[in-house]
Amino acid sequence: MNSRTVLAIAGISGATCVALGAMGAHALKEIISADNIQIFETAVRYHFYHTLSLVFISYLIKNDSSKFLKLSAWFFVAGIILFSFSLYFLALRPVIGISNDEMKSIGAITPFGGLSFIMAWLMLTFAAVKSKNN
Repeated sequence: MNSRTVLAIAGISGATCVALGAMGAHALKEIISADNIQIFETAVRYHFYHTLSLVFISYLIKNDSSKFLKLSAWFFVAGIILFSFSLYFLALRPVIGISNDEMKSIGAITPFGGLSFIMAWLMLTFAAVKSKNN
């Protein structure tokens, strides 16, 4: 994955994050519980943090296209999808009609998203350790 692709993905992710955050702040407070709002806000927060990380990674890849930086980008994307979107579905299940049985399979995905975020940060660490640039 090159710098331009990572930055484009970050742009799409950022726009999606802002749209979902606005929906959570304005439209959802009337139709889902406070607990589900909190879950939704956690999803938005992690989505946003890691989207900013993708922007950062895109600039690093521009100067050093190490495999660890590219892996970091992939893991950040996987984490956003697996962690944040599984929480979005969890919070919105009363609205979109996901049953508790269906939610168990979606909820099982969330920890893999967290592991993806951890792997992304570790790949960034490996990139720093292995970097030939000072």
